[in-house]
Amino acid sequence: MAINLASWNCHGLRAHIDDLKSIINKYQPVCIGLQETYLAPGADIKITNYNIIRKDNIHSSHTTGGVALMFLQSFPCKPVPLNTTIQAVAIQIHVGMLLTICTIYLPPNQTIYQRELDNLLDQLPAPFILLGDMNGHSCLWGNSDTNSRGLQIEKLIFDHNLCILNDNSKTYFHSINRTFHTVDLAICSPSILTRWDFTVDENLYNSDHFPIILKYFDISVRIPRRPQRFIFDKANWQLFTLYSELNPVMVQMDDIDSATETVTKHILEAAERSIPKTSGKFPKQWRPWWDEKYAEACKKLNKAWNYFRRYPTTDYYVAFKEAKAVARRIKRQNKRNTFQNYVSSIQNNTKSKVMWEKVRKLLGTYKIGHSVSILNFNGQIISDIERIADTLGESFAKISSEETYLREFIKYKRSEEKKNLTFRSSSEETYNGPFALHELKIALSKSHPTSPGPDRIHSNLLKNLSESSLRVLLILFNRIWLEEYFPVTWRKAVVIPIPKPGKDPQIPTSYRPIALTSCLCKLMERMVNARLVHVLEENGFFYRTFRVDSVMDVELLTMF
Repeated sequence: MAINLASWNCHGLRAHIDDLKSIINKYQPVCIGLQETYLAPGADIKITNYNIIRKDNIHSSHTTGGVALMFLQSFPCKPVPLNTTIQAVAIQIHVGMLLTICTIYLPPNQTIYQRELDNLLDQLPAPFILLGDMNGHSCLWGNSDTNSRGLQIEKLIFDHNLCILNDNSKTYFHSINRTFHTVDLAICSPSILTRWDFTVDENLYNSDHFPIILKYFDISVRIPRRPQRFIFDKANWQLFTLYSELNPVMVQMDDIDSATETVTKHILEAAERSIPKTSGKFPKQWRPWWDEKYAEACKKLNKAWNYFRRYPTTDYYVAFKEAKAVARRIKRQNKRNTFQNYVSSIQNNTKSKVMWEKVRKLLGTYKIGHSVSILNFNGQIISDIERIADTLGESFAKISSEETYLREFIKYKRSEEKKNLTFRSSSEETYNGPFALHELKIALSKSHPTSPGPDRIHSNLLKNLSESSLRVLLILFNRIWLEEYFPVTWRKAVVIPIPKPGKDPQIPTSYRPIALTSCLCKLMERMVNARLVHVLEENGFFYRTFRVDSVMDVELLTMF
């Protein structure tokens, strides 16, 4: 797979957020370094599927400079703390190797001391890649002249035995002089020089710098994919009900595990034939204002720009500026119309859930998820995704094990477990009898559209089974209940680690597990629970409604 890194002087992130999305859609970079972000402290920037760390230039009376690193949430990573006055941020990310990526911006008129640059590099774990706009001219990377900043960067490269990935391609367009220069650099550790290919995009994306792209090919590296999900809004439920018809023979096998697997497989096959699924790929950045008219304007703009690059005359430059103005005008009008249509879609008959989703998107308060953090466990850095999963699993298991109990309690627990239970129950008791169809239907009506477990059976699928199929499913549940056997597949769960707020994400104990179990299992659990609650209520163990008219009620409340 190809791993892409990008670096771009955006000349204002808010003003060019749509251009950034275009770069992301084109290259799908694992990480993108940005310079001259012009962000004020506290300004919130969100890009779907990406997390961001940044350093704003707070030393000026107005926002200038600033750097940011955006990185995909699906790759294990962690920020690298930097003690420097230089505008730079860094992360460590696992892309087949544990790699440090640092983005840097060196303003042209600011004095940067050599010791500051040396100190910055000393803080970067090797191997690393240094990306950014350094405003240095040198013949080493394709300029016809060399300035003092260029000499300073040359010294930095030689002193630290580094390599430069640039291939003499121009990365900056000086609009006043209409000349091209190379000021955006990619510098790396020598051990990874041969792994990365360097290219420069031909489009400025409304900035004065071209994005630089680093590409790394490795068949052992796989881009994480999203789990495929059924698109229930486009489901053909009549077809599903027909294909999912269950036969009583399916659940009359000697082995309950085989019967459970047969029913599960049959329902899934019916869903595959009647319900479309997502591709599993990460979606492109959404730009609802993009239409054919704007696409045609961009096509003309790119054509005018290519003519000017090939023949840098005044006429071609004027044509390029005119095409740019037309594209900007169409884009502005499209965004205005799109916003008006979006707001107008919120009407008095809009469901509250849909309305609040739209409001949150307007306010920019929607969540964009969490990235997978590199772990620090027993002094070891764990960056491989499988080892991270194993480490978190061990941590969750340890919390639930006897190791967390007091020694006296463990001794008492083991002695009590050796005692035989004296509980006796007759099979004639109503709560031990077979379940009825109405119990199944009531439990199914109370099921929520939660995420499925390892078997991928969603509750929406169960709700669209025919009544005859529900009767067959009831036979399976009654076999499990009466034969006192719990299916093996129901004992498995998909465990999702959720970061605890305010905790260090690099520590395994900073996560809480969310277990996604089988919806078939949860459906039967709901039936069992409803029956037990009914028995307890009938025998006076607790009241159906809340009352405070007796001393016993008060005592029960104080117990909890």
